Amino acid sequence: MKKQIRFILLAGILLGFAMPQYAQESPRDKGYNVITKEAIQGQLEFLASDWTEGRESGTKGEYMASDYIASMFKLYGLLPGGDLEQLRFGRGQRPSGGAQAQRPEPKRTYFQSINLVESSPGATQEMSIITKSGSGSKAIDFDYQTDFSVTPGSVGIEAEVPIVFVGYGLVDEKKGYDDFKGLDLKGKFVIKLTGFPGSKDVNSKAYEKFKPTVPVVDPNAPRQFRQGGFGANPWATEKGVIGIIEYRPGIDPTTQWAANIPFRYNTETYEGDVPQTRVRKSMRLMGDKVDGGVMTLQVTERVINEIISGLGIDFAAIEKQIAETGKPASRELTGKFIRVKTTVDSRIVRVRNVVGVIEGNSTEEIIVVGGHYDHLGKQDGFIYNGADDNASGTVGVMTIAKAMKATGIKPEKTMVFCAWTAEEKGLLGSKYFADHPYKEKILCDLNFDMISRNSPGENQDNKIMMNYSNKFPLSKELVEKFNKDLNMGMEIKFTGSDKPGGGSDHASFSAKDIPIYYFMAGMPPEYHKFNDHVELVVWDKMLKIIQLGYLSIFEFAQMPWK
Repeated sequence: MKKQIRFILLAGILLGFAMPQYAQESPRDKGYNVITKEAIQGQLEFLASDWTEGRESGTKGEYMASDYIASMFKLYGLLPGGDLEQLRFGRGQRPSGGAQAQRPEPKRTYFQSINLVESSPGATQEMSIITKSGSGSKAIDFDYQTDFSVTPGSVGIEAEVPIVFVGYGLVDEKKGYDDFKGLDLKGKFVIKLTGFPGSKDVNSKAYEKFKPTVPVVDPNAPRQFRQGGFGANPWATEKGVIGIIEYRPGIDPTTQWAANIPFRYNTETYEGDVPQTRVRKSMRLMGDKVDGGVMTLQVTERVINEIISGLGIDFAAIEKQIAETGKPASRELTGKFIRVKTTVDSRIVRVRNVVGVIEGNSTEEIIVVGGHYDHLGKQDGFIYNGADDNASGTVGVMTIAKAMKATGIKPEKTMVFCAWTAEEKGLLGSKYFADHPYKEKILCDLNFDMISRNSPGENQDNKIMMNYSNKFPLSKELVEKFNKDLNMGMEIKFTGSDKPGGGSDHASFSAKDIPIYYFMAGMPPEYHKFNDHVELVVWDKMLKIIQLGYLSIFEFAQMPWK
């Protein structure tokens, strides 16, 4: 997929399009007409119900959800596209013939199972900041969950290494910005600011240059700069970084570490006399090397002040400088070292993607339609239902699968419908799939994530976003055309990129130069909170996004690609 993709359009694709006004429906219209509010509502109300317990990766609730998705794929007539399962004889069931008896053929399932390593902090967590000058040195020891907390790598580690400041950890070649230029980060610890250049000053030169392309609740954490949540920085592994200090200026992390039991009365997210006890855990695919992963620290201001003491620098001033100039200010912190010793408690967690297939006339050309079905699970009696994030996108995938079967025709391309696991852990399910087993055959990926809600503000019901690969402009052209010809009235903010990234599963395909397009409805204030509930869904908006996805993917499944 490294060559520029060209399309030979079927006659009439970019001609005027109108919904059926004839005695006989076309195949495309037959599929379109099964996409109804009632169909999406019925699926979403179960998938985001308390029965699925927030669908956290590897939990009973996520397994229940994946069983439900598989049953819907089977109901709609999709073939299983997951792992082969070897059937075994039970006691008293072996056929006659002894060792020569024919064993049953393996049976393909709807599940692609994946073993992940889940890690949480172990019993030993030590950190010291060391200042070296001439032949002398000074070490200040800090206490765990008094001055720092840890999101561990996959294994314990003991190291004493230099510290480097890497700005926002951002590279944007098109805009001429590179926080890593000229820095050797291998085997070192880095300090990284959260947010993006200019994020604290909307009037700055840098904000205008890097401002988010989607609305966000927290302006310091825009979605397109996130990669699967706190502690998930893909570039760090690539550059050989040992650990990261995530610095949030003005945010006091100690409120999370209080040893007593505070009574939170009438707060937005919590009431009661039981502390919130979610242990910071990480998950990752198990590789064939013991690289230790990348540990991430949250630290107090006094740790930061010890790191920069004697250097004559001020991170607040540096942020302002970057905002005003739009240029990086990364640097090595000369004479500053960090000593860490951390142990890790790990276990293997088995998770699974759900994969259904509509076989086309070509089995060597594949179109993927996907969205993640996992969310954040349960915490202290609260269920994080994740109706918008991302039961909505999963319903979009299932509904397009139903519509494609309702056309009554066999598509030219093979279509693979996927519900991804472990997106919230770092896009792990889609990353695994992108490597196994179709990676040389995928023509494009359509991704749905958070397609049912509005961003804060007035007149949001018709505003949606679509990101797409610049080498895949037809995705934009078709969506624009269907929106206009069907009088859907959607205001679509299109964002094209050479290699679209960000915190959703399309990034797993984009990283392999596979063209993508990706729908999102908005960034609601309930994002990643326990009150992301079904009753808040904007049904008409969700319905139209699914319809646009179906109409465009129908065309891609029929046309020749070269």
